[in-house]
Amino acid sequence: MSTISRDEVARVAGLARIDLTPAELDRLAGELDVIVQSVARVSEVATPDVPPTSHPLPMTNVFRADVPEPSLPVADILAGAPAAESGRFLVPQILEED
Repeated sequence: MSTISRDEVARVAGLARIDLTPAELDRLAGELDVIVQSVARVSEVATPDVPPTSHPLPMTNVFRADVPEPSLPVADILAGAPAAESGRFLVPQILEED
């Protein structure tokens, strides 16, 4: 027996301002009913002795510690640039300003 009726789907669609065809209303009523039943089954299995989790396996941080280090020398950085001037990257002007 369906717990979500076609009329309930039509009401929610109306509140969300979604225009659904009669065929879509029938299809969504069945699909939403399956979702509600699935959630109910999970709720039956979730007992108080089982802690809620967001992941089935424990997660650990895989990143290294953030340790400040000296930066590269400016000459090394600019060595790979197509053009440089006064220790800066030289790029074409894109605006009509001075």
